[in-house]
Amino acid sequence: MAVNNDHPGEQGTDDPIKLIGIRETPLSVDEVFRAVGDDASGGTALFVGTVRNHDGGVDVDALGYSCHPTADAEMRRIAEKVAAEYPVRALAAVHRVGDLRVGDLAVVVAVSCPHRGEAFEACRRLIDDLKHEVPIWKHQKFSDGTEEWVGAC
Repeated sequence: MAVNNDHPGEQGTDDPIKLIGIRETPLSVDEVFRAVGDDASGGTALFVGTVRNHDGGVDVDALGYSCHPTADAEMRRIAEKVAAEYPVRALAAVHRVGDLRVGDLAVVVAVSCPHRGEAFEACRRLIDDLKHEVPIWKHQKFSDGTEEWVGAC
């Protein structure tokens, strides 16, 4: 069956950003997934970033995230850019700040689009741009006693 690109369901929506936030509390995959539910979407892509127990060949003992006061606004700017470049029906992104443990969720993003390929591409762009452009910094403490700050931008 041929795709009718004129159908409203094949287009993005005027207000696809359903959830954006910086949180000091644990993140919920279910909350983000529910936020991007859309009857016209045939594809939903979700990415979950978790705290791992190593980095650069060294064991990680502790990790903390901090952010600049503009981080929320920067997340929204990036979400708007992604929504303008893809036929996004719904988009959500949340990032954790504060002290986290190995296995904790650090970031959860999701995008719903009419088709799976668009959803995958938009979700990847969203997480990649968030990691590179939002002023969120990671402070890692390693088991060998060293520490490292990693900047998002």
